[in-house]
Amino acid sequence: MFSMINGLKNYSQQAIQAARYIGQGFLVTLDHMNRLPTTIQYPYEKLIPSERFRGRIHFEFDKCIACEVCVRVCPIHLPVVDWELKKSIKKKQLKSYSIDFGVCIFCGNCVEYCPTNCLSMTEEYELSTYNRHELNYDQTALGRLPISIMEDFTIESIFNLTSLPKGKIEGHVNSRNVTQFIN
Repeated sequence: MFSMINGLKNYSQQAIQAARYIGQGFLVTLDHMNRLPTTIQYPYEKLIPSERFRGRIHFEFDKCIACEVCVRVCPIHLPVVDWELKKSIKKKQLKSYSIDFGVCIFCGNCVEYCPTNCLSMTEEYELSTYNRHELNYDQTALGRLPISIMEDFTIESIFNLTSLPKGKIEGHVNSRNVTQFIN
């Protein structure tokens, strides 16, 4: 008789605990139902990268002194620096500079340690191609500045979408949808 009462007591405690877990799950679901969606329509809307975002590397040919510090600090020794020694002026002259972004890990060491600041990180992150050999950028391709997301009028920029407090998305007060297409 006592074993049956203890069994019934254990069963009821487990049922109550299971109901609590289900209730907690429902509370999480209800909490997420009250939030606005954070999905963006990528080709038409883009998030603004943070200030220290490490995108494609920009190179200024005229500032480079061919010291090869960028090659030495690179974990995979990626930048290819081709130079020749000018005996008349007793200095190195840069002939070519290239980086293969198919192999680059975007660590930023080359930018950080460059003594002449001829390298800088841009906010460009759309580097996809159908041929991996197109990712090998020479000094001409590295010297092109990308169009800033702020200046590109074909897309709508969304500021700091991931860092807003829960339940508050500025600029989208009247809408239940974060995405707004530009016509």
